[in-house]
Amino acid sequence: MSNAIIESKFNFKGQTKVYNGKVRDVYTIENGLLVMVASDRISAFDHILPKGIPFKGQVLNQVATMFLKATEDIVPNWLLDTPDPSVAIGYACDPIRVEMVIRGYLSGHAAREYKAGRRMICGVEMPEGMIENDRFPEPIITPATKAEEGHDEDISREDIISKGIVPEAIYIQLEKYTRALFQRGTEIAAKQGLILVDTKYEFGIRNGEVILIDEIHTPDSSRYFYSEGYEERQKNGEEQKQLSKEFVRQWLIENNFQGLEGQTMPVMPDDFVEVVTERYIELYEKITGKTFVKSDTSNIQERIQKNVDQYLNLSLIHI
Repeated sequence: MSNAIIESKFNFKGQTKVYNGKVRDVYTIENGLLVMVASDRISAFDHILPKGIPFKGQVLNQVATMFLKATEDIVPNWLLDTPDPSVAIGYACDPIRVEMVIRGYLSGHAAREYKAGRRMICGVEMPEGMIENDRFPEPIITPATKAEEGHDEDISREDIISKGIVPEAIYIQLEKYTRALFQRGTEIAAKQGLILVDTKYEFGIRNGEVILIDEIHTPDSSRYFYSEGYEERQKNGEEQKQLSKEFVRQWLIENNFQGLEGQTMPVMPDDFVEVVTERYIELYEKITGKTFVKSDTSNIQERIQKNVDQYLNLSLIHI
């Protein structure tokens, strides 16, 4: 088993504070920069699993970088550079505390709500007569409040505006960006024989402008189906072949864990960890059309420290 980045404890030049998220560790640097380290941690049901997934952070970072560059004509984003396979550096923004979730298909959380008999999600009505993984007539936006800890919660467009979480004019802009980004992601996925099922976007404000932040269209933030055989599988009531983190959630459900009170997190066996790594690499190669090149993991912490230091030494005097 290769080494994995479970935690990071760096001290970068000009560092002022650190935020440890479920998956990413974000270092704030003077002059308005962020160093975002994509760890190999994996989370599901808003809980971090005890074992890391080798190369997962590299996959997330490189897929996100590709899509950020492929969508910068739609919306400006925070990214400046990626000096290490698992690190992105960009501009610090004031985060908007809403996740813009968009769904093209009845899958995941929406499907679980539908199965429970509910037809309204985040103030959006879902049509009658659908089965799991059916395509919606048009993509629906189902926002969630961005929690510092614990579960993100569904929220409607109306509540976001009425509670003053986001001003109406900015929220309308977020919706516009969300639909355009999803359309671009759908087109790129289709060229690779994939269906972008659903995803989420996060935004921030920098110098009064809405900026796309964090990751986009990665297996952590998105769900993909293989387009070949999709229609036949739906017609036959079969499960869709997918590339996403959903299979990890299903494994947890089968092992009696959904993040609910009183439930115990199961321990992932090493062979399952290897399967998860293979799935992440498979998605990288499928979505990018490139062969995944594994980074040197003999001393990950030292590698990251060296690469980031080198970048910051060059950039801080210019930015």
